[in-house]
Amino acid sequence: MFQLNTPNLILRELRESDAEFILKLLNDADFLRNIGDRRVRNLKQARQYIQSGPMAMYQEHQFGFYKASLPDGTGVGTCGLIKREGLEDVDIGFAFLPEYRGRGYAKEAARAIMDYARGQLALKRIVAIARPDNTASVKLLEKIGLKAEGRITLPGETMELLLMAWEA
Repeated sequence: MFQLNTPNLILRELRESDAEFILKLLNDADFLRNIGDRRVRNLKQARQYIQSGPMAMYQEHQFGFYKASLPDGTGVGTCGLIKREGLEDVDIGFAFLPEYRGRGYAKEAARAIMDYARGQLALKRIVAIARPDNTASVKLLEKIGLKAEGRITLPGETMELLLMAWEA
């Protein structure tokens, strides 16, 4: 099972037992606005989301979104890699609970995931998508080495997103 330790965080695979944490994260107002509504409203749906999303991604691609926790086990957010429909390349993403934003955790997790993607997975190109008005996420992506490439609308969506990329 995947686990990555940073100075302040432990990144590990999501499990069904993380349903309560995922329910809280996916229904955070900023998550809904900046990432989208995953229509997860109860613990059963949260467990299903974990099974059909992150756990399925681990099986198929050997990567996915990971739970970011403090050393005491407190879940603070998610960060990881996803193979998304509409993007040729692997996409890095992150989401953190409001009380843990602005503390450097997202940058620490994203840097660790980028290092893992380049070193262990030998990825030569990593992309990210963000709402153009989500300046905090765009700045963080720039800090970990991604540059704006243009705009993209994903299949089945109407919102135009900023496409950012890092290349070896």
